[in-house]
Amino acid sequence: MKCVGPGVHSLGHFCKEETMKLLRTIFDYFRSIWGRPRRIDVAFTIVILGLTIFLAFLPTGYEKKSDKALRVKVLVLSTRDDEVHNYGVVMQGEQTASVRVLGGEFAGQEFEAVNILYGKPELDKMYRPGDRALAVIDLSEDGKHPAAVTLTDYYRLDLEFGLIAVFLLLLLLFGGWTGLKSGVSFTFSAIAIWKLFIPALLAGTSPVVASLSTVMILTAVIIFLVAGFTKTGLAAFLGSLLGIATSAILASSGALMDLAIDISAALEEVHIKRPNLSFKALALSGLSVSRKVTSTMFTTLILAYTGSYTSLLMVFMAQGVPMANFFNISYVSSEIFHTMIGTFSLLFIAPFTALIGAALFARDKIAAQKLQLVQATDNYKAKEQSSH
Repeated sequence: MKCVGPGVHSLGHFCKEETMKLLRTIFDYFRSIWGRPRRIDVAFTIVILGLTIFLAFLPTGYEKKSDKALRVKVLVLSTRDDEVHNYGVVMQGEQTASVRVLGGEFAGQEFEAVNILYGKPELDKMYRPGDRALAVIDLSEDGKHPAAVTLTDYYRLDLEFGLIAVFLLLLLLFGGWTGLKSGVSFTFSAIAIWKLFIPALLAGTSPVVASLSTVMILTAVIIFLVAGFTKTGLAAFLGSLLGIATSAILASSGALMDLAIDISAALEEVHIKRPNLSFKALALSGLSVSRKVTSTMFTTLILAYTGSYTSLLMVFMAQGVPMANFFNISYVSSEIFHTMIGTFSLLFIAPFTALIGAALFARDKIAAQKLQLVQATDNYKAKEQSSH
């Protein structure tokens, strides 16, 4: 194979054969990631997608629709800071802004809006011309004319929806059929927590019952969507349930499912490469994988619980709060207990999944040995009959 030299203008320095080979590789890759999914997987995905759409429009009973107020996206045209008072890094007073409404029944109209500053740096915003903000339009008594416009925050929904769209697009591009199922499971999980779990807690349902019910539903949906109705999915699901049952913590369920899938998928690959391995060999392989994966999962779980408390830790350190006082605060100690119980569940789920997966995959070896024995017996009988 000869490459095209730099003096030839067809493909520059690249070989035509290499380019075609690269294109074929890309084509084969996309064909492999979409493949031919099983009918049961397609049907289950369609059912979960339908449930997701149903839950998205299901009322929770806590919606508050006001006929006297509208929330709209506005463009800040100009601002006045005459009534803003600075006290160091703290600002109080009112910022006046001229805004143009970008959506809704008042789209295109311009109003004077007020930005109220409460003297709280973590909540207050100072708008500048060109900013896009979320505003509340209070209507008059007849509900037809704006009475007041208040700026509440920067408008971030466009960016959030854009990032979600890019995320789902990349899932489809690099994950294919599995990426599509992952996107469905991701959307279903988010909507189920908002539409089922949170309303159940507000309705007075026991947190343990609500958490366990939600986790069991999400675990089944996520694992069987991603892994399919296979032995890998069954091992991961049973291992996750056993691990979750030891902790009953919603926040740790994601790490538990991740660990269960890792171990069961590793066992499946080992079984495919070495189908003659016994239950003991498969179990030891699963436990070896679980030890390595669990060690990093502990850190992941701790960071997940403590990452949101960085600002609080900074405040306590800056004020010189003694460590004994810090760890004795009720919500700090509750997070410590929360984290430790979550790590216990990780310790339990590793051997559970390894043993369940080994038992499921070892059955294939037993079935294959029985089939070989039956075939050998039939062949022996056939030879005996032919000899006579």
